[in-house]
Amino acid sequence: RSTCIVDMKRTQLACNKQHNIYKPSLPPILCKMKYIVVTGGVVSGLGKGVTISSMGRMLQGCGLRVTSIKIDPYLNVDAGTMSPFEHGETYVLNDGGETDLDLGNYERFLSISLTSDHNITTGKVYRKVIGKERRGDYLGKTVQVVPHITNEIQEWIEEVAYVPVDDQGNRHWDAVDENGVNAATPSSSADEKDVRVADVCLIEVGGTVGDIESSVFLEALRQFQFRVGPSNFCLTFVSLVPIMGEEQKTKPTQHGVRDLRSVGLSPTVIFCRCKEVLEESTKNKIASFCHVDGPSCVLSVHDVNNVYHVPLLLLEQKLHRILAEKLQLSSIPKLEGRLDLTMDGLEEKATMWNLCEGSVANEKVLAMLASGQEDLDTLGGISRSMIDWARMAFKLDGFHVSVKIVIVGKYTGLQDSYLSVIKSLKHASMAVERKLDLIWVEAGHLENDFEGDSGGEEEYKAAWEKMKSADGVVVPGGFGTRGFNGKVAAAKFCRENSVPYLGICLGFQAMVVEYSRNMLGWEDANSTEFDEETKNPVVIFMPEIDKENMGGTMRLGSRNTAFTHSKHDDGSPSIAQIMYKNASVVSERHRHRYEVNPER
Repeated sequence: RSTCIVDMKRTQLACNKQHNIYKPSLPPILCKMKYIVVTGGVVSGLGKGVTISSMGRMLQGCGLRVTSIKIDPYLNVDAGTMSPFEHGETYVLNDGGETDLDLGNYERFLSISLTSDHNITTGKVYRKVIGKERRGDYLGKTVQVVPHITNEIQEWIEEVAYVPVDDQGNRHWDAVDENGVNAATPSSSADEKDVRVADVCLIEVGGTVGDIESSVFLEALRQFQFRVGPSNFCLTFVSLVPIMGEEQKTKPTQHGVRDLRSVGLSPTVIFCRCKEVLEESTKNKIASFCHVDGPSCVLSVHDVNNVYHVPLLLLEQKLHRILAEKLQLSSIPKLEGRLDLTMDGLEEKATMWNLCEGSVANEKVLAMLASGQEDLDTLGGISRSMIDWARMAFKLDGFHVSVKIVIVGKYTGLQDSYLSVIKSLKHASMAVERKLDLIWVEAGHLENDFEGDSGGEEEYKAAWEKMKSADGVVVPGGFGTRGFNGKVAAAKFCRENSVPYLGICLGFQAMVVEYSRNMLGWEDANSTEFDEETKNPVVIFMPEIDKENMGGTMRLGSRNTAFTHSKHDDGSPSIAQIMYKNASVVSERHRHRYEVNPER
């Protein structure tokens, strides 16, 4: 017990120094973080990211504050140098971290702001351990995977779990001093030392159980469950239940859980991905063979109309009560008055939605959610937000008027390459109550040279027919010359035909190049990325960027941008500033090496 307390103090001090924050210094038995781990088996791409995000959203509905960590077992330090075809989009965080796209899911679902440390990779862990070895921190010890790598992983998780990611909390604690002296009394007022620490840390382990590269992380988590104690650790497992003929097959799940248990980990909850609602006989069989506490711990995560139903699906199957019992949430004094497992009666309403029956009575549900509007308006932020979430999820199913948006991209073969763009468009369509109809166009197919290629004529014509049908066009970013002229052609078409056009990164640069060539008469206008000798470099390489190293050397993260010309020469307001509600300074996230030439 005394050793545990000393380790806790050291962890707190390390976190304070690294992140310049203050953490609660209660004895560990009172101040322990709750950890929920999500692993997966059978195949990748089952939706662990959506599952963990939905779980977090459900817990927020109960009044809990959550944070999230993604573990990626690849040797890359981060996702910045990966091809979009390899791993989907690179998601950029406020601090400039280039991370896995699942962190985007976490931020969107949970309304939190994560850091690069919330994405743990094998490359990061080994780099840190080797750095310590070079400095002599291990005092001559033989550095090994166990215990040095596994300890580093556990310490990383504990430190990052206490980094505040949400400014909506209201728990204030006095700081610990440099010796870790206990200052356990909550502060009476908020100041610069205040911290809003999560109650629950969600951890997703990338890949599938049984992969060689993930074995060290599973071993670290096996040790971690004893390090934090059984009441502070809950393991879950996402598996596939395929349907062959008309039978739901459980053998893949049985094998996946067997592999997980072979490394010393046993799941409390099993999420079963299936096209159809999981049958009771299937639940009973999985519960019997996979060592969980009854069929109630085998949850059906079947296909639903939209992903925003998934938190409600988990709520209907009472996952929040399973987790509350496993993690002993109801007995924690600090949650008294804040934890609400009924979500102000929403739990009872969930049984009427028929999500677990494979049908959704939209009109009936929406009428139920709309009833008692006056009472709903008086609810606090937590309960009201969850009810608003339910209303949003069901309302989305009822949109019938569509809006056609064409995405002109270079990586259309894998739509995950543009996941954040897709989600932004979906959010925008929801705001105007339209059904989003996405149309994909490969940028290279719009180029005149492609039409002349053997077999390219039909694809060229089809691409331009799609462009002509668009209500709006979005041209996202990319790297390299391939398809750039097609993006320029798309910008010209939209300008000449008054089709709304949004250019992002390279898409915006293409618009600048097109306008310079066709409206300003600079026929050779180009980006120096594609023509270093052009006499009209309208897009240039930024002077502060490293030309030798690729990883982490772009302009990255959240940057403030000031509006220098709030009005046009004729006195009309700037459209860009109108879109930002007349703000004088805006903050957006960046990821690029080139920018529009400010001297042209």
